[in-house]
Amino acid sequence: MPDGPLSLSSVGRMEEAVHNRSAVKIVVIKFVNLKDKWSRFHFDVAVVHTLTGHSQKVLAARFLGSSTKVASGSHDRTLKVWDLSARACISTKFAGSSCNDLVCVDGSSIISGHYDKRIRFWDARTDSPTQEVNLCGRITSLDLSLDKNYLMASVRDDSLAVLDLRMNTIVGQYSAEGFKISSDFDRCCFSPNAVYIACGSSDGSIFVWNVMENKLDSVLKQHSGPVIACHWHPRGVSLLSAEKSKKIVIWTP
Repeated sequence: MPDGPLSLSSVGRMEEAVHNRSAVKIVVIKFVNLKDKWSRFHFDVAVVHTLTGHSQKVLAARFLGSSTKVASGSHDRTLKVWDLSARACISTKFAGSSCNDLVCVDGSSIISGHYDKRIRFWDARTDSPTQEVNLCGRITSLDLSLDKNYLMASVRDDSLAVLDLRMNTIVGQYSAEGFKISSDFDRCCFSPNAVYIACGSSDGSIFVWNVMENKLDSVLKQHSGPVIACHWHPRGVSLLSAEKSKKIVIWTP
């Protein structure tokens, strides 16, 4: 992760919004770099699989250990595991609460975050959760550190919680004056080295904490509306943020 603070790099706009439906779509996206400037790019999207089975909108989908299986979570209070080779659902797990997000630790471990304030841990081969963790608000998103040792949850009580998966305990909770999660679907993220965590706020700011020093590192301001998602570049060279009105911002040191 670069040593310097993040600053505004580029501003763009998402011309099309993707609306959640009751199907899981697997797409291939090809990016073409025009004039060596990523501020202008073209992309082609091809749908290679459409998986139907959820009765309400799908809120999260992740590959489960390989490119042949996918885990999905839905507002219909279920999780499903899909076999892409057969193009079929091979397992349905009833969680009892809307699944707002999920992550996959490996080919058999799924962690889901729910409207009922619980994080549920699943073995893909069984129908019931192996463990549950209760937090103080609805879970809006989950993110795994790259080494898969830490799990972060964004919570509607306007906080972020970090769990050490090796000990199954909460090792950090983060909040700040002015930080307010705007919806049940806001997305938080770890930096690639897991030193920083970031999440957008309803006032258009992005709050960045240093988890090693247990302090707020910076507050980034450029958006005019609620920021609903953040994501770090895999090499940590930039942070991308997106607001509800389709504006995206790239931040670099």
